[in-house]
Amino acid sequence: MMLQKIEIALAALQPQALQVEDESYMHSRGKETHFKVVLVTDAFEGARKLQRHQKVYATLGTLMEEIYALTLHTYTPSEWQAEQAVPDSPKCMGGSLHDKQ
Repeated sequence: MMLQKIEIALAALQPQALQVEDESYMHSRGKETHFKVVLVTDAFEGARKLQRHQKVYATLGTLMEEIYALTLHTYTPSEWQAEQAVPDSPKCMGGSLHDKQ
């Protein structure tokens, strides 16, 4: 499963917390296409949001070619300790070529 592949790949960043959710059921593109990742690691210390996302993309490597949508919530341990909440994902607004007219 893609979810396990993502978890295994992101383990390379030595997360203190890692949550990967398959949110494909909320969208019209089918199974294992939309994922939400909450990742807490020291590897993000001193990195801006864009740099954190780039680090995740690089860590996932060719898996990114198999993912249609990836929502990232990236934190340092101190940020996570202060925050400890992740925004809800928005509901799909449709508009996919896969939607029936």
